[in-house]
Amino acid sequence: MTPEETARHLAAVEADGYTIVENAIEPALVDELNETLLKLERDMNIVPAKNSFEGHHTVRIYNLLAFGAVFQRIPVHTSVLPIVEGVLDKGCLISSLSSISIDPGERSQPIHADDQVMPVAKPHVPFVCNSMWALTDFTEKNGATRIIPGTHKWDRSPEYGTHYDSIPAEMPKGSVLVWHGSLWHGGGANRSDKRRVGIAMNYCAGYIRQQENQQLGLPLDLVKTFEPRLQELCGFGTYMNLIGHIDKKTPAQRLLGESRDFKSIWDLA
Repeated sequence: MTPEETARHLAAVEADGYTIVENAIEPALVDELNETLLKLERDMNIVPAKNSFEGHHTVRIYNLLAFGAVFQRIPVHTSVLPIVEGVLDKGCLISSLSSISIDPGERSQPIHADDQVMPVAKPHVPFVCNSMWALTDFTEKNGATRIIPGTHKWDRSPEYGTHYDSIPAEMPKGSVLVWHGSLWHGGGANRSDKRRVGIAMNYCAGYIRQQENQQLGLPLDLVKTFEPRLQELCGFGTYMNLIGHIDKKTPAQRLLGESRDFKSIWDLA
C-alpha cells in the first residue's frame, strides 16, 4: 500500500469511522484461509456459542495464531497494518484474531462498539482499531457487517439490544473493512442460503489490555518461529520503550531468548 493510499483510508476512518480496502487479500491466501478454517471447525468440533452476541447460527474460532502458520500472515499484512498503525500507532498490539462464519438463519447481532466496556468518556482518541477480512462476498442478504457511520464521534455507546438504523458494509471477497473502535456496528442477519465467512483481526493500543491474552494463549516455542514484527504485535516487546518490561528486559529477551539490548525510555532520554 502506498503512502497516498494509506492517507486516503486514514482520512475515511477519521471522517466516517471506517474504510474498506478492496482487493486487499491475495486470492490464494483467501482460499487457504477458507480451507484451514473448515478443517479446524471439523477437527475441533466447533459449534455456535448460542448467545445473543456470538450468535445461535454463527461459528467462531478464537486464538487463530495457535492453529496454523497461515494465520501469521494476517496481523502483519501490508494492505492493512499501515492503516491500523496510522489510527493507533506502531506500538499497537494484536487484541484478538478469530473467525466469524455466519450461517443461514442467523439474526442480526446487537449493535455495539468494541470499546464500550472500557470506562472512558466519549468521544476519545482511538485505542481500539479492528478489521474484518471478507473470505466470501459480504452482501446485505448474507450478513455483511452493519455500521452506523460517524458514531465514533458520538458522546455515548449504544444500549445493548436496542434497534438502531444501520447500513451494510458490503464488499467483495478479498476486501477488508477497517474501523475505529468506537464505531457502532454489528454482524448482519444471514437471509441467504450460503455461509458468510470473515476473519476478525482486532488491534489495540500498546498501553491497554488485549482482548485475548496472546502471551498465555500461544506456546513460546511457536512464538519463537514468528517474525520479529509479529512477536511485537503479540506483546513480546514494550510500548514506548517502557510499558511491559520485565526488570528492564523485554518479554522477548526474558521468554524467547532474544539477544537485542533493551534501552528504556529513561536510558534514551
